[in-house]
Amino acid sequence: MSSREITPAIYQQPAELLQKLIQFDTTNPPGNESECISFLNDLLTAAGIETRILAKSPERPNLIARLPGQGQAAPLLLYGHVDVVTTEKQQWQQPPFAGNQVDDYVWGRGALDMKGGIAMFVAAVLRAKAENMKPAGDIVLTIVSDEEAGGDFGAKFLVEEHPEAFAGIRYALGEFGGFTLSLGNRRFYPIQIAEKQICWLRVTLRGPGGHGSLPVRGGAMSKLSRLLQQLDKRRLPVHITPPVRLMFGEMGATLGGVSGLMMGQLLNPWLTDGILNLLGERGRLFDPLLHHTVSPTILQGSDKINVIPGEVAVELDGRLLPGFGPDDLVHEVRAIVGADVEIEVIRYDPGPAEPDMGLFDSLATILKEADPHGVPIPLLLSGVTDGRFFSRLGIQTYGFTPMLLPEGFNFTQTIHSADERIPVTAVEFGAHAVYQALQRA
Repeated sequence: MSSREITPAIYQQPAELLQKLIQFDTTNPPGNESECISFLNDLLTAAGIETRILAKSPERPNLIARLPGQGQAAPLLLYGHVDVVTTEKQQWQQPPFAGNQVDDYVWGRGALDMKGGIAMFVAAVLRAKAENMKPAGDIVLTIVSDEEAGGDFGAKFLVEEHPEAFAGIRYALGEFGGFTLSLGNRRFYPIQIAEKQICWLRVTLRGPGGHGSLPVRGGAMSKLSRLLQQLDKRRLPVHITPPVRLMFGEMGATLGGVSGLMMGQLLNPWLTDGILNLLGERGRLFDPLLHHTVSPTILQGSDKINVIPGEVAVELDGRLLPGFGPDDLVHEVRAIVGADVEIEVIRYDPGPAEPDMGLFDSLATILKEADPHGVPIPLLLSGVTDGRFFSRLGIQTYGFTPMLLPEGFNFTQTIHSADERIPVTAVEFGAHAVYQALQRA
């Protein structure tokens, strides 16, 4: 990366801006996003853009910048996070916080999730300011901390403590969406319109304990083993939600033939699981869009090697489809694991049941103009974003960080893994597409 001073003209080189952002180690926990936020604040204020810093904790600040519009439309929100997940115990080909550009890719933690998106958003806003754009409504750029660990210091804090900063906003652009997804001989651009809901569970099992030298048969640990096997072998029931009906319906109509028929039949609950099995790796990608899911992640047993625990617990990362609540997930899990366990909901972050599609056609048109061979489609995200917090204010998020990716580049498997990277051209593609969205908002 060039050693020259970074100025607002960096909008012309969004990949270089991304390199700089990656160089801030914002691994969460602990986050320590303050230096990165300060850098972006300085960059935006140098361009003459009004900014505001809001923080629940000084080392975990959030930045809100506003580009005034003509007052003829509601403001448009662009938001994203600068914290990243850990690189611990991963083997990287490039240092994860160097931001190296190698073989026309920018390498580093956050290149995809989501400093690449931040680079697109900031570049688009800086360009709008430099070119004296007068959008119909204000552009509100919000850069937050703590998304990767629950948002308590970031979006959740802003929504709960400073809702006035987002008054009048109906639509937002955030992560993820607009990336290329190749299926059959077609190239799709999924634009996120909805996401699943966090519903974390703790399952507790009990049985006789004792001294480790006197084995216990059928105790709490044995029950835990059976429970994990049951969850591993069985899917939860199929549910066809409105976002998925839109998504697979459009894919099926576009593909046609046998492939299109299979996509359409995914919406038939009697056939869904069988078709998912036939689709192999693609089925694995689509599976969580059609079921609630629970993934065992944390085990709690004895803290002494010579003590057989009388009580053990497993925490499940549960994800609910839109339109459902915690009781639905508890009921479906209990149907698999039985009645003799205790199930507790330890966190539930609700989201809207159905999306507001009012901005979708405009975003789809931008992508079709950028890539006439591409087909924009609605996307239900299997994960969660800060959109669940902004939805409390009546704001519909569209995942829109567009990336034209090379054939064979596995976007979903590269996020959060070693060797996270993004093509330089993809960052440029996204920054231009976001700029187009600002013009048309």
